[in-house]
Amino acid sequence: MTPATIVAALTSRKGLLLLAPAALLLYATFAIGQSSQTPPAAAQKPPVAQPALNAAQRKEVESIVKDYLLKNPEILIEVQTLLESKMDQIASAKMATAIKENAKEVFHPTSSPIVGNGKGDVTVIEFFDYNCGYCKRAFGDMARLVESDKQVKVILKEYPILAKESEQASKVALAAKLQGKYWEFHRAMLEAQGQANEASALRTAEKVGLDMAKLKKDMASPAVQKEIDDTRALAKKLGIQGTPYFLIGDKIIPGAPENLLERMAKMIAEVRKEGCKVC
Repeated sequence: MTPATIVAALTSRKGLLLLAPAALLLYATFAIGQSSQTPPAAAQKPPVAQPALNAAQRKEVESIVKDYLLKNPEILIEVQTLLESKMDQIASAKMATAIKENAKEVFHPTSSPIVGNGKGDVTVIEFFDYNCGYCKRAFGDMARLVESDKQVKVILKEYPILAKESEQASKVALAAKLQGKYWEFHRAMLEAQGQANEASALRTAEKVGLDMAKLKKDMASPAVQKEIDDTRALAKKLGIQGTPYFLIGDKIIPGAPENLLERMAKMIAEVRKEGCKVC
């Protein structure tokens, strides 16, 4: 089993259930190996390798482990909680390093859409896809954040990874930006039902009053394609593989938790108090 396989197993409940008994088994094996009386320091001899457990000993240890787990199943929950916390810390530390190494691209993009206060004191970055249901769910909190905190700068990263239709919608969105109506288009798209594609995006663009001839021309421009390609390259550097994904300073929020607005507000307050360590 490779390290990557072990980590994958540890991050799933099924893997945890399988590996926890194994961990206890190793502990029990170690305990048995150490159970013999140790002679006084003066009489100690060089350590001798302990023989492997025979079939009867292994069966006895396995029985002890099984009995312990059946009588104390809550330990699995405790282990899982501790493991998830540890994995979150590792992921956060890794992301903080990646953000710092790519700070210019993350916090000072040349062409990414920006809403809220362009000169705000705290920057919130969202990677999203118009066909992502969780992005749609998160939009309400994002809109409330922009409306309630006038000192927040929000950078929206068009990251169409779910379907080719998502990229079509992103091209319309970035073309809408060139007409100064990105936020109106963005809101309408994320509040709409059904699949996002070129046809639905063009209908939305027309509803928000865009110049359709210019829009279609801009959709095919190298600048629009470059923004999408640059975002994909940045997401790869940061290890972002899903949407939505939020960055606030060196802090991260993957997905769309129920308390998203509360978590964002807390992180923003921390960055204001402590300063951004990676911006």
